[in-house]
Amino acid sequence: MGDDPTDPQADPGFDDSGVPTFESVREKIEGRYQTSIGAQELDAETPESRSVEEQYQDRQRAAADRLEQIRASMRDDKP
Repeated sequence: MGDDPTDPQADPGFDDSGVPTFESVREKIEGRYQTSIGAQELDAETPESRSVEEQYQDRQRAAADRLEQIRASMRDDKP
């Protein structure tokens, strides 16, 4: 292995004993993280995703309205 550029086993991401270097592992993790963030951003922009978000917001509003109705009915029932 070593620093011989003609050595097919030489990989800058590994040390001489074949163990990945901290930098190569960090770069791989950061690359995957950035890819996942980009995928989430792209997914959020699809019509399907916006539709799901709108459905969620509608349900949240309906739940809040229903809770307010229940609270109002409990106030009306008090003597």
